[in-house]
Amino acid sequence: MYPQATSAFDLPDHLSPKADPTLIADDERHFAAIAESLERAIADLSDRLDAKRKAPGGKGREALDRDMEIHRLSARLRALRRFGLDLCLGHIVSADGSEPVYIGRLGLTDSEGRRLLLDWRSPAAEPFFAATHANPMGLASRRRYRWTRGRISDYWDEVFTADGIEGHAALDDQSAFIASLGANRSARMRDVLGTIQADQDAIIRAGSGGALVVDGGPGTGKTVVALHRTAHLLYSDPRLGHRRGGVLFVGPHQPYLAYVADVLPSLGEEGVQTCTLRDLVPEGATAAVEADPEVARLKSTANLVKAIEPAVRFYEQPPTKGMTVTTDWFDIWLSADDWAEAFDALEPGTPHNEARDQILEELVTILADKHDDDDVSPDMFRRSLLRNTELIRTLNRAWPLLEPTDLVGDLWSVPAYLRMCAPWLGPDEIRKLQRENAQAWTVSDLPLLDAARQRLGDPEASRRKRRYDASVAAERERMSHVIDDVVAADDDGEGAVTMLRGQDLQDSLVDEAALPGTDPDLLGGPFAHIIVDEAQELTDTEWQMLLLRCPSRSFTIVGDRAQARHGFTESWQERLERVGLDRINLARLSINYRTPEEVMAEAEPVIRVALPDANVPTSIRSGGVPVAHGSVADLGAILDTWLAENAEGTACVIGDPTFRATSRVRSLTPELAKGLEFDLVVLVDPEEFGEGIEGAVDRYVAMTRATQRLVILTSS
Repeated sequence: MYPQATSAFDLPDHLSPKADPTLIADDERHFAAIAESLERAIADLSDRLDAKRKAPGGKGREALDRDMEIHRLSARLRALRRFGLDLCLGHIVSADGSEPVYIGRLGLTDSEGRRLLLDWRSPAAEPFFAATHANPMGLASRRRYRWTRGRISDYWDEVFTADGIEGHAALDDQSAFIASLGANRSARMRDVLGTIQADQDAIIRAGSGGALVVDGGPGTGKTVVALHRTAHLLYSDPRLGHRRGGVLFVGPHQPYLAYVADVLPSLGEEGVQTCTLRDLVPEGATAAVEADPEVARLKSTANLVKAIEPAVRFYEQPPTKGMTVTTDWFDIWLSADDWAEAFDALEPGTPHNEARDQILEELVTILADKHDDDDVSPDMFRRSLLRNTELIRTLNRAWPLLEPTDLVGDLWSVPAYLRMCAPWLGPDEIRKLQRENAQAWTVSDLPLLDAARQRLGDPEASRRKRRYDASVAAERERMSHVIDDVVAADDDGEGAVTMLRGQDLQDSLVDEAALPGTDPDLLGGPFAHIIVDEAQELTDTEWQMLLLRCPSRSFTIVGDRAQARHGFTESWQERLERVGLDRINLARLSINYRTPEEVMAEAEPVIRVALPDANVPTSIRSGGVPVAHGSVADLGAILDTWLAENAEGTACVIGDPTFRATSRVRSLTPELAKGLEFDLVVLVDPEEFGEGIEGAVDRYVAMTRATQRLVILTSS
């Protein structure tokens, strides 16, 4: 949060006409009220947060509610401290002559309940982003601010009525929106709340039902629109709140996630889980790229994921012979039909490893029904059965605990097993999929490992449950002794003290904090909504990883077919229907707000050669600097000159693995540059990036990372 200056405006000399008091005096008064309200709100939130943290934690639901409230208050306090007056994005004036409505990153009221800022996600704020001269949505005018270090360095007025020009600054080509497009880039993506355009706002505010595809070329803002859409959905759709499953944001790689990490908190949302596809599976951290393209192709088909179900079912066969079960009192015959009945009694959808305990409980019930001895209590009979090593050993053979890595590894090392689980594969394909080190995991294995993990469940769940049950029993025993002591101290043994004998009350006295638990899998789902960026790169099997985590099929899918490294000849509709999505809507972004027209003029032919129907967006600005060409030997001099001339901004060298990155100059491959943007981009030997579609896409993606200047260097 920046310190409050005397004036909220800090306009440069060339914009001095905009500093006319008749134009900004009302804003100054409103900002003074915002500053006062902010100070009071921060103090109030700090006091409430301190009190909540000092309050007793409670147990169960009470403890959860306390933690959620602390999280909510902390997030609100961070948001208010993060910004000052720059919480305000601008204001709108209705054509009916009513008072201006100021739009903010968050809603804010004064001590009397007067609204000072309307949350940008509110339906009433929509005209601020969506009004156009063709459809002014009831507005007379709109003002947007450009903030620099906590003060307004420019503002931009738009007038929608013929008589609305009075009291507004004239427009100029360096005002808030256009100037923001050419501003220096930093190591983090910034939100674009102040400059959201109508086509972008329509996507941000679209409903969450079904799958919304945001198709846009480089520089169209599709990534930042997806992030703003995430914040808007969490605000506007109660079905997507954290207690209802929440939202998962999936990006292409870790540099990308680091780049966008600041956007959602700046929009008031901190609870969104973000990850790459690799992060969904523990083996993803070290998985290598599949060396053989044909093997990668075979594994990327959805059919191979379907091999996981028969692979697991192979280990779920009830014994075909009966057995005599010995207890402490008598022997009982357990027939093959009894085994089959126990196996068939499973609750649908129960993971394999967690189902074994259900089978065991069903066996106990079946055996208990076969004996009729009032002298043996159910608990005694159950404990006796659980000590029967032959019964447990037989169950373990018929329904063994399985590790997902062992299951998938067997597919790559036991040809007969793979043939049984995937009978559609030919002999040559089965041979090609076999490998010497079955568990030398590749990226192509991750969807199968994920499907196996989802189907099998946690192999430790049973042991953990037994430890938990034992701990609960011990806690109950401890509380029973305490209750006995309290009751014994009661003079007549009657009245309220005897209520402690009730089972429900005894259960409520168990100290849950003392019981063993397990860390939740934050990426395991299910999620209420998933946003997928660079979605054109996902294979069919990778889509299955996400579908498993989103039963509602509520997705925001962001991508560009022209940036698919391995080609994308289908339509979005065809691709997504094939992987299992329905209710698909398509929104196109065709205006390039980021890349100068000089760069796009050189990049467009590169992709048109490989993909004639590519959605190449139209640039709306000129950088005034032509694309430069030179020799690789000039790289050092080019960077030194640029750094000397530019105190701010970032650069990137793409295609030279020997170049060592600095604080302001990154060194990336074309693939890792995807989704990022830099003021200066230097391509080193782009013709060496590859051939065919992959090479053309890599060159196109690398060229369009530039927001101001592009330099192409070659060795010859």
